[in-house]
Amino acid sequence: MASASAIVLLLVACDSGFAEVAVQVQLSSQTMNVTVDGARFAEWRVSTARRGYRTPVGTYKPYSLETMHYSKLYDYTPMPYSIFFHSGYAIHGTSEVRNLGRPVSHGCIRLSPDHARSLFELIRAEGKQNTTIEIVP
Repeated sequence: MASASAIVLLLVACDSGFAEVAVQVQLSSQTMNVTVDGARFAEWRVSTARRGYRTPVGTYKPYSLETMHYSKLYDYTPMPYSIFFHSGYAIHGTSEVRNLGRPVSHGCIRLSPDHARSLFELIRAEGKQNTTIEIVP
């Protein structure tokens, strides 16, 4: 017979109460689709790498969330609501909302500040471990 603590651990493992967040960025259309437990949460325009730079294609887990980050590579440019996912690449807000929908970044994935905040708060609430970021051509 299983001990009470083993049963509690099993129940916690089976029902953590956290939702699965899937973020898919499509480079060809410069869009991001976000689902929560398979249900559509949002679709937003983004900006990814311009010619001469690259946004890495692949599947990642976020490893760091920073409410406000300043880029040491690019003149301490503010990167609000940064979600770092691969070797310094991040999803973050931008003040250049007029450029969303076009590839203009150095490789990061830019969103409007409101959308970046929504995604940041969603990932913070549901957990980095429950979030997948997929970037496709």
